[in-house]
Amino acid sequence: MSDAGGIAADQLRAFIERIERLEEEKKVIGDDIKEVYAEAKGTGFDAKILRKLISLRKKQPQEREEEEAILDLYMQALGMIGGGNA
Repeated sequence: MSDAGGIAADQLRAFIERIERLEEEKKVIGDDIKEVYAEAKGTGFDAKILRKLISLRKKQPQEREEEEAILDLYMQALGMIGGGNA
């Protein structure tokens, strides 16, 4: 391993190259995901709602219920659903 100013250049280069490969893979996967959303939209599904569903599925049920309860409370306070003062 060659050292340049106390830095293991070969090791640094290996890390940089691995990160670059992973970034490229991430871009390809991102493009694939966009294609799936476009396909779903083409069959009549709402991509924005699909994204929301995916986000909700990542959360634990308790966390999701807590967020929904707070959202309902805020919406009521704004008069967006029954029982609020707007």
